[in-house]
Amino acid sequence: MECGPVLPDSLVLEIFLRLPHDAVLRAGLTCRQWLAVSRDEFLWRELFYSYYRIPRSVPRHPAAVSWYREFKRLFDCIPCVEVQTLREHTDQVLHLAFSHRGHRFSSCSKDCTVKLWDTERPDGNISLVHSSSMRQFNWGYTQFSQFNADDSLLLVSGVYLGPHHSSSGEIAVISLENYTLLSRVRNKPYDVFGCWLNETHLISGNLHWIGNMTSCSVLWLNKAFQDIESENVNVVKRLFKIQNINASTIRTVMVAHCRRHDNPDLLLDYEAQSQARRQKGQQQQHHQPLLFDLATSGSEEEEEQEDEEECQRGARSHGLPSPRLPQPTMSGLEHVIHSRKNVGQKELEIETQVAQLMGRAYTKPPDSSLTEPSESGEEDKTYLLFTTGSLTYSPHQIGIKRIRPEQMTTSGPVLGEERSSDEFFDSLDHVIDIHGHIIGMGLSPDHRYLYVNSRAWPAGCVISDPMSPPPIAEEIDLHVIDLKSLREERRSLRAHRAFTPNDECFFIFLDVSRDFVASGAEDKHGYIWDRHYNICLARLAHDDVVNSVAFSPADQELLLSASDDSTIKVWRSPRMIRLAQASARPPRPRSLLPSWLSRSKNSCINGKP
Repeated sequence: MECGPVLPDSLVLEIFLRLPHDAVLRAGLTCRQWLAVSRDEFLWRELFYSYYRIPRSVPRHPAAVSWYREFKRLFDCIPCVEVQTLREHTDQVLHLAFSHRGHRFSSCSKDCTVKLWDTERPDGNISLVHSSSMRQFNWGYTQFSQFNADDSLLLVSGVYLGPHHSSSGEIAVISLENYTLLSRVRNKPYDVFGCWLNETHLISGNLHWIGNMTSCSVLWLNKAFQDIESENVNVVKRLFKIQNINASTIRTVMVAHCRRHDNPDLLLDYEAQSQARRQKGQQQQHHQPLLFDLATSGSEEEEEQEDEEECQRGARSHGLPSPRLPQPTMSGLEHVIHSRKNVGQKELEIETQVAQLMGRAYTKPPDSSLTEPSESGEEDKTYLLFTTGSLTYSPHQIGIKRIRPEQMTTSGPVLGEERSSDEFFDSLDHVIDIHGHIIGMGLSPDHRYLYVNSRAWPAGCVISDPMSPPPIAEEIDLHVIDLKSLREERRSLRAHRAFTPNDECFFIFLDVSRDFVASGAEDKHGYIWDRHYNICLARLAHDDVVNSVAFSPADQELLLSASDDSTIKVWRSPRMIRLAQASARPPRPRSLLPSWLSRSKNSCINGKP
């Protein structure tokens, strides 16, 4: 169809600039002139910034080929359409984890089962393939799982209710070939969770109290199974022994394999980029980014006992009081609460001061290679990441410890390398303060960026009592930390909320794909942000708290969410749904109008339900 009297292109463009994007596309079907103007790059740049409310200092994604296609990507490729609800769990679903190939995923629940699901059925639906109950091992519930690098083994972490209901943890390793249980590893406290170091070795934790508010966290390297060759080789080895003060403990361990990152997949510090451009001739404005037991063998019990006695001897020799209550009968916080009933505040303050002096005098120096470049240039590094603290029991710091190649095997002395008398504890190589209660962490696919969920403390607050941390905000901040520079990026993401107080605060798992980051929340929604533009793109509704989300590593347009409503929801992008529908029906003439315009006005965009 041809138009009558032709309007100048400039006038048509001015009109289109005042229309919503869908009206622009429909108008483009009127005639050839309007079609050409409706694809104008300047037009779509303006529509992009205004519709998504992105600051104009933020550049277009470096991989984008046009503003029109970038607008369409954020509109059409977000997994925000619910396509399936899985109801096989009978209690709260706490965690989801995909295999590295993306062909399966696992789920953990308060019903004390770990379930395995198949994502590659021809009809596109997800189906249950296996379920294992851990109640026979006296577990209370399963809380976390992780596939090893070749997807042959599954690590399952749970709360182990021992004979005295101690709330200790345990890790189980399950073969994915025949679903047999290969080993069980003690894990204290249970919120260490545990993680794989490589295909055959996993990391667990142990905790020894050496005072009323002072403890020692020991991180162990465990072989996942004991084969014939391991009869003469250790199946466990101590990695690190770290002092905790003010009732804090090490929790939430994870391993980051940080490569050279020659091709980073994320550009975040737009202010610094803008500054660099201004320095070429425009007025400068100074700015710096902010710094930011295998089974339960008798031999292992003897090793743990020896390790605990070593901690106790070290504490007594340096003036710390012995704990007043036996640790195996209670969790860490209960230990401190009971101690405070029998010990005065002055004595606790003295204990903290002595512990700090002891830590400074008897701790190995940090590994300077973490922040200093090697002589041969950058090298691949493996970091152990975990939450910790120094001011109060609530986790408010990210601890980083480098794991060297010679430490990645259980060969050698069970208690690790020989230590001199003044190297009783291992130091943290780097610490990042978050100034709030950390409630979740997740790594980007290339392990360069660490995303951290936290609930902030009030600005300028002072902590005088370690057992009375500051009140925490309802808003959850999602921090982004670059593990190459060990700096926090300038802008945190925000949209999700949580309501529980400090002493009831629980973990909310997040996940990161190539382009997106997603997180659960206590406000009955999951959330999706774009990693490059730092904008919230979708809210995913549940009937209760959303505990965990997981992107498929094979297709970031497939997302799962797990909730206290006992369901797992499957979300796909509008684009993938159209493709699936098109392949299921006979071909028909293609419409000139892009089909993505038919997406419902109720779709989730910019955080709107």
